[in-house]
Amino acid sequence: MKIIDGKACAQQIKDQITKEVEMIRAIGFRVPKLAIILVGDRPDSVSYVRSKEKTCKSLGMNCDTYLLPATTSEREIMDLIDRLNNDRTVDAILIQLPLPEHYDSAKILDFIDYKKDADGLHLMNVGLLHLGEPYVMPCTPKGIISLLETNNIEVAGKHAVVIGRSQLVGEPTAQLLIRQNATVTLCHSHTKNLSDITRIGDIIITAAGHPNLLKPEDFKEGAILIDVAINRTEEGLEGDVYSPRTREALEQRLSAATPVPGGVGPMTIAMLMQNVLDMYKIKNA
Repeated sequence: MKIIDGKACAQQIKDQITKEVEMIRAIGFRVPKLAIILVGDRPDSVSYVRSKEKTCKSLGMNCDTYLLPATTSEREIMDLIDRLNNDRTVDAILIQLPLPEHYDSAKILDFIDYKKDADGLHLMNVGLLHLGEPYVMPCTPKGIISLLETNNIEVAGKHAVVIGRSQLVGEPTAQLLIRQNATVTLCHSHTKNLSDITRIGDIIITAAGHPNLLKPEDFKEGAILIDVAINRTEEGLEGDVYSPRTREALEQRLSAATPVPGGVGPMTIAMLMQNVLDMYKIKNA
């Protein structure tokens, strides 16, 4: 079984971004800037924001982080977004999700200028993706497609099974695979006889957030597993399928798989950085 190394692929992307940003700086232009808004102090969100901020700066780009208490009103958040929308030095805006439950996440996300929507979650960007004309693509689905391409995994004509229908991962991943001429089955919590479907899939993408979702025998011989989930268990970080307990059996069953950690995760943040640079380049073309 080939291990699809997300860390190595992500590093190649980040190295290229660094070179481009160095060229921008060398000719005296303003470098790209990302603005991150974090509402509340959820520990995992704080950790994710610090990682994004650190990565952005390590690539030579600017990053402004706005830490807001969970008591901040929606109006105050939207006023901040409005200022960032109109700030010509800000190229991309990211709202760290999930927001605390008392906020209307969709309303806040849609207040971002869709041309500065770093995560591709604005209603306009969702619609453009479905039309096959994306302005910006969601980071994790974009990373999945990049991993497949980088590892020379043919998608056209293959049967891809996507498990999970979130707007962050499942649905946009299915759309991108369709555009790559795959035949796609989108499964979710109400899907019956899930293993009957996965056993006929060529490429299985799991993004359900449920450890032990499938067993190695639920895949056909030679299938490819893209395990998106990162589940915190008593034994450490595990995917929906991939874990130290299942690795040996998966090696006997699959032709390739992403590890957890070290698979899709690193690609997500690399694609975020790529989105920031791409939006900067579009604006300054």
